[in-house]
Amino acid sequence: MTVRGTEARPGTRLGIRWRRGARVATALLCLGSGVGLGACSVPMADLPVVGMPAGAPARPTGPTAYPAVHDMPADRGDPMLDPAEQAKLSNDLKAVRDRQEKAANQ
Repeated sequence: MTVRGTEARPGTRLGIRWRRGARVATALLCLGSGVGLGACSVPMADLPVVGMPAGAPARPTGPTAYPAVHDMPADRGDPMLDPAEQAKLSNDLKAVRDRQEKAANQ
C-alpha cells in the first residue's frame, strides 16, 4: 500500500532519488562486470600467490611454430578410375546394398 503523494513521479524528490540510485546501481554493475571479466584474462599460473606447480615443465621462451596449413600433400601415385571402372564399382555397391536390404527384411 502506498501513501498518496509518495509515488515516484518525474521531478519529485522521490523520483530524483530513484533515478540517482538506478544510475549508481548501473555504474556499480558495469564496474563489477569489468573487474570480473578482467580477472578472467590473467592466467592463474602467473599470479604470485598461485604460481607454477613443483613438477611442471618450463614454459617455452619463444613463440611456438604453427603447423604448415598451406602445404599441399603430394599427388597420388594411383590413377583415377576410368568411367567403365566407376560404373562397375557403382553397380557392385548397389548389388551389395540390395542384398543387405533383402537380408534385413527377412
